Amino acid sequence: MRAHDPRADSPPVRAGANDLPADAPSVCPAPLDPAVPVPDPRTGRPSHVLSAPTAAGLDAVCADLRNAQRAWELAGAGHRATVLTDFADALDRHGDAVVAALLADTGRLLESRLELDITVAALRRWAAQAPTLLAVGAERASEIPWIGIRPAYRPYELVGVISPWNFPLLLGLIDTIPAVAAGSAVVLKPSEVTPRFVAPLLAALADVPELAAVLAVVEGGAGTGAAVVDRVDLVAFTGSVPTGRAVARAAAERLIPVCLELGGKDPAIVGRDADLDHASSAILWGGTANAGQSCLSIERVYVHTDRHREFVDLLADKASRVGLAHPHPEHGGLGPIIDPAQVRVMEAHLTDAYRQGATAVTGGTLERIDGGTYLRPTVLTGVHHGMRVMTEETFGPILPVMPFATVDEAVALADDSPYGLSAAVFDATPEAAAAIGARLSAGAVSLNDAALTAVMHEGEKNAFKQSGIGGSRMGPASIERFVRRQSLLVHHGRVADPWWHRI
Repeated sequence: MRAHDPRADSPPVRAGANDLPADAPSVCPAPLDPAVPVPDPRTGRPSHVLSAPTAAGLDAVCADLRNAQRAWELAGAGHRATVLTDFADALDRHGDAVVAALLADTGRLLESRLELDITVAALRRWAAQAPTLLAVGAERASEIPWIGIRPAYRPYELVGVISPWNFPLLLGLIDTIPAVAAGSAVVLKPSEVTPRFVAPLLAALADVPELAAVLAVVEGGAGTGAAVVDRVDLVAFTGSVPTGRAVARAAAERLIPVCLELGGKDPAIVGRDADLDHASSAILWGGTANAGQSCLSIERVYVHTDRHREFVDLLADKASRVGLAHPHPEHGGLGPIIDPAQVRVMEAHLTDAYRQGATAVTGGTLERIDGGTYLRPTVLTGVHHGMRVMTEETFGPILPVMPFATVDEAVALADDSPYGLSAAVFDATPEAAAAIGARLSAGAVSLNDAALTAVMHEGEKNAFKQSGIGGSRMGPASIERFVRRQSLLVHHGRVADPWWHRI
């Protein structure tokens, strides 16, 4: 894994990769993105300068990865599993530095610790499972007696992973780990909003040079991301729907596959017979964890009209007791807004809602504290689907609550969205909740809980509607995104002149 400094005379990749002729002009190649300062979300002050590669530097990195990939593939799934275990150990050893960098990137501590723990666990899980998942079995007979079929998997040689800012480490490696386990080489481009975690990640990977040969990280913005798409054989992208469309168009031009995990506007339905105390606690967590900055956050709540007032009172009371993670990250559960651009989205959604008659029962105002921007858990009533906060992805700790009269109405409201990532349903029993959940156009539906797909790797699912395309990102099947099936068709022995030999 290698980082790059565009301010050097030539891109600092492996020795000799960018040697210039003696008579070449001494002009510093332009990086793919400008060297912009990156603010700390807790202070608003720049604390990192984004350092993107040049086009030539990225070319060299990708060439190195491709050169190393074949040996990595031929080493076999069992050997790759051993290397991934070594990397899990290394990431554990460097854990304090990784968490400190994630704190600087995101301004929140609890989620950063969880990111590290979940990522290390994912490395160990893939190391244990990948050899079995990639085993294709022995040759099998075909309908033609003397022809056998030997199945095989062949990985995509070079995978590009473009990851977002809300969970920098976890979502940077959620696709990277199964890809390298499958035998691919990977170039990872994290978000330009949260690049500080790259340095300790590189330090951990330096302890595992065999993996470092097939895994590179490049800082950069949109220009670098576009350049990665132009150089790889498969793209795994996590981010917004508009950017996902751009990635899909670029990949289509090159006829390479894409795996897109895009936005969400996850609904929660609370039935008349639901346990409201339990439902309000689960929905509060599902809507405010990581300050609501998750594609699978609960962003709209539909409650049976007979229980609406009672539910709102419970939710607002609990929400009012969630403190800000300030002045120290351990002082409360709600960290700052990570991306300054997201602050403007929240402001626009709240302004639109208030203009149309919505009321904030608790929270409701963005606060600027010591240079960072915070929003306390915000429960809105008087909302409807003419408001942006009910139809567009907000990505913040805002929970608009709307009543419904019948289950049919609740399902129609929940499905009145271009998104279909996940959802939640609360009712008297799991069976009653499942009867509603099975009608929803969403890839994962938590029953009598919220956002379970965030912690349940085993639940294989697809994103519905505009929330993404491609195979399941979760569960054992997710490794299949990075391999192609191959059949070796074996002619056994000599047979009497089959008809196709006469052509």
